[in-house]
Amino acid sequence: MRKVGLISLLLVVMSVILAACSSDPTAVPTRAAPTAEPTAMVPSGATLEEYAAAHAGGPGAIYVGDLSQLVGLAPSDDLGGFDGEVPLDALQEHTWIYESDYYNKLPAKAKLLNPTELVSSGESFQIQHACINRTLLWCKLIEAYLIPNLTERTNGQIDFSVSSFPELGLAGTDTMSLVRDGTLGAVEIYSGYVGGEYPAIEIQALWGLWPSHQAHYEAQVAIFPDMEKIFTDETGAVVWSKNWLPGDDQMFFSGKKLTTLADFEGLKTRSHSAALSDWIEGMGAEAQFVAFAEVYSALERGILDAGVTGASPGHAQRWYEVTEYMNGGLRSFNSTTNVLNKDVWARMPADLQQIMIEEGAKLELEALRIASIQNKMGIARNIADGMEYVPFSDELNTHSFEVAAMQHVVPAWVKRVGGPNHPTVTETFNKKVGPIVGLEIVADDSEQGFVIRKIN
Repeated sequence: MRKVGLISLLLVVMSVILAACSSDPTAVPTRAAPTAEPTAMVPSGATLEEYAAAHAGGPGAIYVGDLSQLVGLAPSDDLGGFDGEVPLDALQEHTWIYESDYYNKLPAKAKLLNPTELVSSGESFQIQHACINRTLLWCKLIEAYLIPNLTERTNGQIDFSVSSFPELGLAGTDTMSLVRDGTLGAVEIYSGYVGGEYPAIEIQALWGLWPSHQAHYEAQVAIFPDMEKIFTDETGAVVWSKNWLPGDDQMFFSGKKLTTLADFEGLKTRSHSAALSDWIEGMGAEAQFVAFAEVYSALERGILDAGVTGASPGHAQRWYEVTEYMNGGLRSFNSTTNVLNKDVWARMPADLQQIMIEEGAKLELEALRIASIQNKMGIARNIADGMEYVPFSDELNTHSFEVAAMQHVVPAWVKRVGGPNHPTVTETFNKKVGPIVGLEIVADDSEQGFVIRKIN
């Protein structure tokens, strides 16, 4: 028996050696997928600093004074840099996010130190969330990060899944009404898509106004309460989280370089909102609304001369295969809003409702952690796949703000919203957005009824 045992042991050892010899020693190890959030035990009565230390180094890391704790892998390879990581230098360039009041209120909203106890059992809620497109980074983050956490927290009682506008046959313009009447149980609302019916919401994306990512971020968080009131008043739906859209600087993906205003003349260009169409036309091009999923073929067939979207969304849709140049762009750190139909929400027990809110806040914390590298990767990934990046010249940047934004985008928006005395202009723009971008809209006796003047 001992002989048999010895022979078996030798065979096992030899098989291991042979396997090692047959492997390629130069092969790059496969990166193990991180868990949705590091497993860490934080004792009762712990401080937020202790929580941050216990969760440092990957998904679920939060900032409490030490940026290095946010360094580490993203929830999936394509949500980080080329190596799947969030590096310190990117975080340092975005310190303003982590020191903002909005970010610093999210840990309390997430109840990280005293998470809601699960008391419900035997409940079953199947919620299909309509995201704009599965290829978009924020939709991928929901799948890679939110869903595993939510499933674990609720013991599978909330079965949350992601669908997309193309799969559901949605253009996006009717998402507000569809979630109001219950056709959609959960949906992402993008201001540009619904701005035709609700122009006040377009204030989130008045293209050409934002001088930096920080300025757009600060404008977003300042007006969130105003926007949430519109969403809830008009749909009855419950806002449970926000998506952050880093890497979203708006670029002209085209078959030619755009270096002068003459290059824009007559350029048939895809747009995704009324305000963007105003900006495109202010640059001398011709705006055409085309559904996001249909732009690739329109560019390929020459129906469009150019497509405008964020650098990361354009890469996700592989526009680099049908265009040569990425021209731009318009600084953007946009956001969209995740809502749940009021009847779906009302059927949920209170503990599941609260867990949904907490996990939504944790989703935002993680989105803002990885935003630091994603803001750099939008352009970088397109270049890596063969695009030539053509930054706007000083002439084009000046025209973008002075003419396209101030003479086209803002005036057209003021008229759509109802004039200079509309509360969205007087209370939201002038008091919250205007001081950030250095503009004020004032009613006067001119032909258009108002003037846009510079302040600061």
